[in-house]
Amino acid sequence: MQHRASRGFTLIELMVALTVAVLLFSGIVLGLGALTGTRARKALGELGGAARSLYDTASLTGHTCRLVLFLPKDDAAEFSYRAECAKGNVTSAYDRDQELRDATTKAIDAAKKGPRRGRDAAPVDPRAQASGSYGPTGYGSGTTLLDVLDGEKDRVEKAVAYSAFTSPEIEPRTMSGVRVSVWTSHQKTRVDSGLAYLYFFPQGYTERAMVTVRQGRNVWTLQISPLTGKTSIVDGEPEIPKS
Repeated sequence: MQHRASRGFTLIELMVALTVAVLLFSGIVLGLGALTGTRARKALGELGGAARSLYDTASLTGHTCRLVLFLPKDDAAEFSYRAECAKGNVTSAYDRDQELRDATTKAIDAAKKGPRRGRDAAPVDPRAQASGSYGPTGYGSGTTLLDVLDGEKDRVEKAVAYSAFTSPEIEPRTMSGVRVSVWTSHQKTRVDSGLAYLYFFPQGYTERAMVTVRQGRNVWTLQISPLTGKTSIVDGEPEIPKS
């Protein structure tokens, strides 16, 4: 009886020892991963591949594309990114605003000139024309200049609307254990929380950008060339270029 009791106790001790060893081994593996920056290196490689692929996609399709990055405030939260492409080729917020201004001017000029004539005239409801309710903008008297402006704005907004884009090279990604910050040429400081965008334009260029990834004490930065879309990885966090 004493022999069996002693043997059972020994097996329990062995199981406990194995459990502790597994936990210690897992901790060592995680610690080594943090020391070597495995996740940070993987994130940089995937981001670089996505940037090059979107640069090529924008050039080949003639549509503006962008990489959307979600940067969490909490260190424990997950970093994620996805790709989007627009229906049109408006290349920036400035160009979008300029097109809206041009559309507004065009609509106002049309209103001043009176009803539209010829083949470029807008279709008019015959009932409205017969009743004399054909207004000065060529859209019928029930349509105001503000209606025309809203229509032009909707047209521009639809032209630059973005939708999800995926390919074998670009799939939505979610990562944990890394911290990411983004700088682009139109920013004065780095963005380290919220949404950040990297744009790729149809003309074969992109904004100059730097994406810094941290894991523990490991810090690397992905640099994107504005003219060629080429990427390179450097140690540390370079200073923001002076404008």
